[in-house]
This record gives sequence, structure tokens and C-alpha cells, in this order.
Amino acid sequence: MYQLIKPVLFRFAPEDIHHFVTGVLKAVNRIPGVAGIQKKAFHVNDPRLEREVFGLKFKNPVGLGAGFDKNAAYVKELSNFGFGFIEIGTVTPLPQPGNDMPRMFRLPKDAGLINRMGFNNQGAEVAAGHLRHLKRDGVIIGGNIGKNKITPNEEAVNDYIKCFDALFDVVDYFVVNVSSPNTPGLRELQEKEPLKNILNALQQRNSKNGISRPVLLKIAPDLTNDQLDDIIEIVRETGIAGIIATNTTIGRDGLVSDRKLTSETGGLSGRPLTRRSTEVIRYLAEKSGHAFPIIGVGGIHSAADAIEKLDAGASLVQIYTGFIYEGPAIVKKINKGLLARR
Repeated sequence: MYQLIKPVLFRFAPEDIHHFVTGVLKAVNRIPGVAGIQKKAFHVNDPRLEREVFGLKFKNPVGLGAGFDKNAAYVKELSNFGFGFIEIGTVTPLPQPGNDMPRMFRLPKDAGLINRMGFNNQGAEVAAGHLRHLKRDGVIIGGNIGKNKITPNEEAVNDYIKCFDALFDVVDYFVVNVSSPNTPGLRELQEKEPLKNILNALQQRNSKNGISRPVLLKIAPDLTNDQLDDIIEIVRETGIAGIIATNTTIGRDGLVSDRKLTSETGGLSGRPLTRRSTEVIRYLAEKSGHAFPIIGVGGIHSAADAIEKLDAGASLVQIYTGFIYEGPAIVKKINKGLLARR
């Protein structure tokens, strides 16, 4: 059904249709019985899908990546599609509008997206408020945190701490985002010393009433092998829980879409990222001796894509662009594919 209406949806600007669809999703879920129908259609409940990763129990290994629900406004509705976990954000301490529009572009011929959103969100406190009284229904929630555009890199650690404190009681794990290409200078924080400074500061703060949260690092696919070696060393030195590989790429190799589209600045996601994200996962897993969990994300549009990430060394997977191109049934298809493979 989604494939029938997708051509109509794709006639509208990506950001406009995103707000329209999420608004409709929110509205229809207020109708008694709709949530139950949605769960019956999309959920795959099977104990063989369960995973225990960095101390958390996931009912299945398929998650929704950060960026789709920046303000944690639709977690309940999105969870009805059968996700094992949902990552909200990226959130920043202060609300910010993000970059000027248009800032998201579809590349249908490549099954990709280019975005330069710029961490548009309503702020960490608003996201925390949305999650505070949420009925979880077994879904793990991650909090993806970043810095405000106006915050200089020398003070970035303070922004990450503010987000960490605001979300600590309402999320199950954290993701430190220093790899988005859409906030000026942000990727400079991936360098060894500033990154260690941020992660060590969060780890020192990572205890409240005897409770700690897993802290993960989301990395870019554009890192060299030497930089990936540094990442492995940083995970060991800081004791963080794991890595999310990968964020969007600034590369444009092999695209067949119109040059006017492919020349847009921003991060590229979707099928063009499939191979490189898998390469990064495999390199980190093999070079580290599978020393830490990896969440694989980038170009997952089918069960086969997800299985490839897991075979490369990922413990869990996330989808975003594949969710847009393939529709909500992709979650069920991946979980069914994993069971069939067993």
C-alpha cells in the first residue's frame, strides 16, 4: 500500500510531507483501536529476535535512527510499527531553528537523501518533557545529543553535559553526535583530544543514584583507517559502551541523480552509503577483536542489507532513509528475514 501512495507523497517537499505524515500518524492513533491494529500489522513478537546489548534488553534488533523524531513527539506512535528501539534527537541544550530551507533533498534514482538540517529541535528540556510520562511498551529509547550552533567548540563539552543531565532520567542510552556535517566545525570534535574530553566528562557524570546509562559515539563514514584506529583506542580509554556506524557522508561518488541535486551541500544517506557503512562496521569489529558493540546504520533498505550489517559485526541496526523509501513494513520484513535465516 505504501508503494502505491509513495509517488504522491514524493511530489511534495520532503520536510513538508514529513510534518504532514507524522501529524496524521498522531491524529489517527488517538482513535480507539488504531494502535492495536497497527501493532497487529507490523509487530513480530518472537523471543528469538531478542538481543541483550550494553546491558539493555531489546525485543528485536531493528531501531529507528536519530533525525526522524527530533523532539520525541512521536515515540509512542512510531513504536507501533514494531521497532525494538527508537533514537530521538539530535537534541541541543537550547532550541534552534536549524539551517535555512530548503534543507532536505530526495535522490530517487539513488534511493538517497541529502540533508543539511542543522540540528533543528526544540531543546533538550522539551524532548525530556515529552518522554517523562510516556508508556514505553517495551521499546528502548536512545537520546542523541549535540551542541548548539552558537556554542564554540572549546565550550562544546558543556552543551553535551546539559543535554545528558536533561535526558538522563527519560532515556535508556545516549549517543554523542560529533559527526553531523551540517553544524559548522562540529566534525572537528571527532579529533582525538577534544573527543576524549567530551566522552570522559560524560563518563565522570554517568552515575545517578547508582544508575548509569550506556554512552555511545556516532561516527562519520568518511574517517580514514588511521582515524578509525583512534576511535577504537578512544573507546578503550574512555570506557564508553559502543559505536554507531555511521552518520551521513559528505561523499558523492557513484551517484546517478541530477547533478543539480547531487551538488547540494549536506549529508548523504540511503543506498549510496550501504557499502561504506558496512566497511566501517567490519573494520571496527575486526580490528578491535569485537571488543565493543556496534549499531549499524546506513543504506539499510531490506532484510538482506540488515543481515549484511550484522554479519559484518553489528549487534543492532537502525534505519532512517530506508524507512522513507520502503515504508513502515520494512521493520517487519527485516525481523521476518532474521527469523527465516535462523
